[in-house]
Amino acid sequence: MLSTAALGVLIFIDDYLNALATSAAMKRLTDRFGVSREKLAYIVDSTAAPICILVPLSTWAVYFAELLETNAATEGPGMWLYIQSIPFMLYGWVAMGLVILVALGLLPDLGPMKAAEVRARQGQPIPDGAPDTSLSDDALPRGRPWVGVFNFLAPMAVLIGASAYFEIDLLKGVIVATLFTLVLYLIQRLATFNTLMDAIMDGFRTMMLPLAIVAVGFVLREINDQLGMTSFMIDALSPYLTKALLPALVFLSMAVVVFATGSSWGVFVISIPIVIPMAQHLDAPMPLVVGALLSASSFGSHACFFSDSSVLSAQGSGCLPMQHGLTQFPYALLGALVTTAGFLALGFALT
Repeated sequence: MLSTAALGVLIFIDDYLNALATSAAMKRLTDRFGVSREKLAYIVDSTAAPICILVPLSTWAVYFAELLETNAATEGPGMWLYIQSIPFMLYGWVAMGLVILVALGLLPDLGPMKAAEVRARQGQPIPDGAPDTSLSDDALPRGRPWVGVFNFLAPMAVLIGASAYFEIDLLKGVIVATLFTLVLYLIQRLATFNTLMDAIMDGFRTMMLPLAIVAVGFVLREINDQLGMTSFMIDALSPYLTKALLPALVFLSMAVVVFATGSSWGVFVISIPIVIPMAQHLDAPMPLVVGALLSASSFGSHACFFSDSSVLSAQGSGCLPMQHGLTQFPYALLGALVTTAGFLALGFALT
């Protein structure tokens, strides 16, 4: 479990990549050690969006830095304000701390996770109805371990390097990394060209169900946008805001909205133009408010049952999205409570 969390931290450039790559790499190992697929999905999801917000070299950082700059949150570059806000992105730090406590056994299994772990210890790590099957040791490929490690890590490094070279354009990074992997495997004669192309097509087919669920999530987000849900919630909070309470209220209100809509990015196109002027009017510390916004975004992506990263984490780990969502929610809720207390303390301490 610690190795899974560490790998999740290393693959920081995008939460989609993190959710798919980490789960695919670790699920056979966690099966062998009697860890349920639900707990694997929780660890993977906790090191996806919550970690991506803490690293400036990620798709999240580029997206939100541009939003901050466009909405005049700072007179300088948006990325500099983003970097200043990283210490205040409390949910990312809290989620990572909870994962470490869970992996070390210092935090007990909560709620439905307890039943999942009992089932896994009895020899059934994969839940009933899950879209995956166990793989026997005889079916596992054999070879030199360090070559296998290199063959896994090298494409990841190329992906991160190429994406950074193309200004965090993950599509171009994926194309370069895929071509590199094809050449690497062909040179070592690990697979034929036809086998590799079939594997790519299998990957496309695997992604169809998560993409369909995410598409439905965007439909729900559009409905909520047309109903004016985000604006209504923020306007309802305005009479009760003070400089000290603003960060905590921003986190709570935006966390509820993102959790309800499943849109960790789309909501903030609407909310940032409202929250930033409000923070400027109250003269609140801008890095703290931005940290609250990003914390709410990562919480919503982490906790929402049908958010993109949650669906991909479940799909990659080999369990159903509802199985993942129900077992993960107590940990996400605990993280949100600790984060809210943190923002209340920081709000009064820094204002």
